[in-house]
Amino acid sequence: MRADMFLVYLLLRLLALLPLRTLQVGGALLGRIALGRRTRTAHHVAVNLAIARPGLDEAARATLLREALAESGKSATEIIKIWGSGAERALRLVREVRGEALFDAALASGKGVIIAAPHLGCWELLNYWLCRKTPMAILYRPPRIAAVEGLLRKVRGALAPEQVRAEGAGVRTLYKRLAAGGTVGILPDQKPRAGEGEFAPFFSREALTMVLLPRLAARTGATVLYAFAERLPKGAGYRIHFLPAPDGLADTDLATACGALNRGVEACVDLAFPQYQWQYKRWSADDRPSPYDIENHAQAS
Repeated sequence: MRADMFLVYLLLRLLALLPLRTLQVGGALLGRIALGRRTRTAHHVAVNLAIARPGLDEAARATLLREALAESGKSATEIIKIWGSGAERALRLVREVRGEALFDAALASGKGVIIAAPHLGCWELLNYWLCRKTPMAILYRPPRIAAVEGLLRKVRGALAPEQVRAEGAGVRTLYKRLAAGGTVGILPDQKPRAGEGEFAPFFSREALTMVLLPRLAARTGATVLYAFAERLPKGAGYRIHFLPAPDGLADTDLATACGALNRGVEACVDLAFPQYQWQYKRWSADDRPSPYDIENHAQAS
């Protein structure tokens, strides 16, 4: 690990001594500051909420915007506790697991398991929990700062998943792991590159959607489960959820499969709506007008 990353690691260890509630309160404050300053982030969140909850009146939407920005801030500061405490200590924050029997049954079947983990709640803690249960490979895009990878390996320790790059060789690795009855994790709401996805409804608006996960499911027969770690109020810890995949996710018709994929994400989001990563420009696409463009948004409103 580089010297500067080691210093970051030491700082994480020190700050992780703070209570989770304190870190989350600080994060919520940062999120609300973003609203007060009318930042680009706040604009993206507002656009996304207008798309996902079009029936809300102005007051209700403003309240939801404040909640979503506060939760976004919590996700940024709670990672200090998750990374700085070490994996095993961080797992003590898991208070409940709903649907664990689904995961146990999928593992026991030996057919392979695909965990679809949306940008919702605390996905780093979810990774720890899954890796304590079984070896797992996750599809990822390398961080822009290469040295961060060394930091991630350090904080994850023995519960680090196998990191598979989102490229040809990495995809072949996922197929091999599933064929051998292994477990892989994929972000189902990761926006694919242009030409590598299919448009499908997501909260009733077309969004460019990945085709990799449905193809993996169709070609391997692996069980697909959705999972996320919900943030409990007042720093009380986390509740992990497992949900079955919607019908049609492994359909060979990609429009059908991608529609099902997005319905699964929606089902998760509806359980902890403000905790979704609403700052993510999920409905942008290179070949279509962007709802995040201020002029287009004003016309749509």
